Amino acid sequence: MKTTLLSFLLCYYFIYHTLAYAICLQDQQSLLLQLKNNLTFDPQYSTKLKLWNENITCCDWSGVRCDNVGHVIGLDLRGEEICGSFDNATSLLGLFLNSLSNLTHLTSLDLSYNNLSGQIHGLFLNSMSNLTHLTYLDFSHNNLSGEILSSLKTLPSLKLIDLSFNRLSGSLQLNEVSKLRNLTTLDLSYNHISIDMNVANVSLIPNFTYLGLASCNLKSFPSFLINQSKLFYLDLSNNQIQGKIPNWIWKLQNLEKLNISHNFLTNLEAFQSLTSNLLVLDLHHNKLQGSIHVFPEYAYFLDYSNNNFSTVPQYNGGDLPILEFLSFSKNNLHGSIPDYLCNASQLQILDISFNNFSGTIPPCLLTMTSYLEVLDLRNNSLTGPIPDTFPKFCHVSRLNFHGNQLQGPIPWSLSHCSSLEVLDIGSNQIFDHFPCFLNEIPTLSVLVLRNNKFHGSIECSQNKPWKSIQIVDIAFNNFNGKLPTQYFTTWERMLSDEDVARDINYNMSQDYPYYHDSITVTCKGQRQDLVKILTIFKAIDFSFNSFEGPIPLSLMGFKALYVLNFSNNGLTGEIPSSIGNMKQLESLDFSNNSLVGEIPVQLASLSFLSDLNISLNHLVGKIPTGTQLQSFPASSFEGNDGLYGPPLIEKQDGERKDLHPQPTCESIVCSIEWNFLSIELGFVFGLGMIIGPIMFWKKWRVAYWKLADRILCKIFPWMHLEYETHRGKTYTVLRW
Repeated sequence: MKTTLLSFLLCYYFIYHTLAYAICLQDQQSLLLQLKNNLTFDPQYSTKLKLWNENITCCDWSGVRCDNVGHVIGLDLRGEEICGSFDNATSLLGLFLNSLSNLTHLTSLDLSYNNLSGQIHGLFLNSMSNLTHLTYLDFSHNNLSGEILSSLKTLPSLKLIDLSFNRLSGSLQLNEVSKLRNLTTLDLSYNHISIDMNVANVSLIPNFTYLGLASCNLKSFPSFLINQSKLFYLDLSNNQIQGKIPNWIWKLQNLEKLNISHNFLTNLEAFQSLTSNLLVLDLHHNKLQGSIHVFPEYAYFLDYSNNNFSTVPQYNGGDLPILEFLSFSKNNLHGSIPDYLCNASQLQILDISFNNFSGTIPPCLLTMTSYLEVLDLRNNSLTGPIPDTFPKFCHVSRLNFHGNQLQGPIPWSLSHCSSLEVLDIGSNQIFDHFPCFLNEIPTLSVLVLRNNKFHGSIECSQNKPWKSIQIVDIAFNNFNGKLPTQYFTTWERMLSDEDVARDINYNMSQDYPYYHDSITVTCKGQRQDLVKILTIFKAIDFSFNSFEGPIPLSLMGFKALYVLNFSNNGLTGEIPSSIGNMKQLESLDFSNNSLVGEIPVQLASLSFLSDLNISLNHLVGKIPTGTQLQSFPASSFEGNDGLYGPPLIEKQDGERKDLHPQPTCESIVCSIEWNFLSIELGFVFGLGMIIGPIMFWKKWRVAYWKLADRILCKIFPWMHLEYETHRGKTYTVLRW
């Protein structure tokens, strides 16, 4: 028995290995090696071609598929960084096509995501009339040009053609497609093709299941689609389709994914019922108006953004069981936030920003952050407090409440959101101290508290490392006190300039585009929408508060910082010479403080600096010459006690002259509010004007007279300030 079993196993082993080695025919292996030799590719990025060698049977090569006899039937060279041109037969790619034509049993060919170029019409026709069994052809995401489709009609077995994201041109006659009777998938998106929709006999058009005609210069909905009963994917985005969305499109019963974004559609035809089972509906970036009628109950992606809709959809159903993405952003929607949104138990992204929603934030919406990852409510008219209903296991990563009328403090339950990366509650009416509990969130990258009613010190009793923080904007509040030196030593991402440039964004699926974060920042004196938050972009804006004391030296170690704004505070001391360490700095604003001393020459070594403002301080001395500082306007330096030199221009009589008009009292920021005048105030003021300067030393005397000038200027509007230079020193003089 044992001998019989052993004999059987040996026989099986022999037969198996004989068949295994016979599975790849020798001529097929030789052809593939010849193909490899006729291709130019980067071995650093190759995961398939670089492993092809004669010591391994070709049917075991990555990217190669064989039939039972040993013929190569599938070739997948996707993303191999193959480069070259098909322009002539003697090129490497020309030889590649000639070799390829000998693989007569080939059924699938994938050369997508490479660097192929040239016009391949003629070569393709001559080199591939032998591939009669080819059913799958993918040349997408290359740089191919020419009119290839007329060549493909000679391959009658084709079921899938993907030529998207190339440079193909010319006009496509749909009658040409009718000759490919087996074709079910066609994607010509993002080329330079114009499609002629005149079809003599619609019944001859193949029954598509997948049709991509994005960016194909379409002016209207193709009428042949009415009869496409098997169609489940349709992409007509980025065309010039105008007018109404036809009613028949909602009656394509097998249609699951519809993208008609980036057109000029204005409204929906009279809507009766939705018979299709839409899973994905993308209508964004059109001119659609009125009420949102179409709201598929079983969709997982719905995008109505960038239109003129005025009324949210009426939904009387129960749960929205699989909805993952919903955007109403940038419309004219009004009223309260719909309660049925809280029934979407799978929702991951909710964006209702840039509308006219009013009322309070539904508490259940914040309870949903146990699974909701992005919540964007910015630029509406929401009032009341932020509900203190963040769950214990909060998983939200992006919260944006910017530009509403929210009041009260930041809810403490927000500390449960341990995965929070972006928090923007700027431009509201939040009244609170600095939320020190945010220091407990190690993932926080972006914090915007701008333009609220925050007050007090920003110093926290426990400063845990903010390893990920890269944008901090707390401008236009009432924060005060000294800037704590140790506070900044924990901001680790600011210290290193070795970050790789990558977007902070959210990717739900390859079926539709990325969802990009967007915040509003001040950079180079201008408010800008930062649509993509890059990990390399780092900014600090503490302007328009009441901070005092010196600029912390620990800040000077922020080698990766792009924007630093401490303007309109009460900072004192000198500009640290170690500011030269901030090599990436592009925008620096220290204006309207009480900084003293000379401009450090190290400031001129910041080669990326393109925006500078150190005006309205007490800086003295000559502006360092022979540096890029002379490229900034005089307004960057004006309003200092003793600063001179280019770009501040000297008069011939030695009196300094700015490139801009002399400052008036209105241009000097004063913190004095004149609420009353009395005899007592006049007596004290007069006594101080005469006796005060005699009692105090020079520094106080200069500051005192400076304040006196400003007060007199406030009382007598016809008085003004001028700068005068005498014996190398610059003085501020009050003139009638």
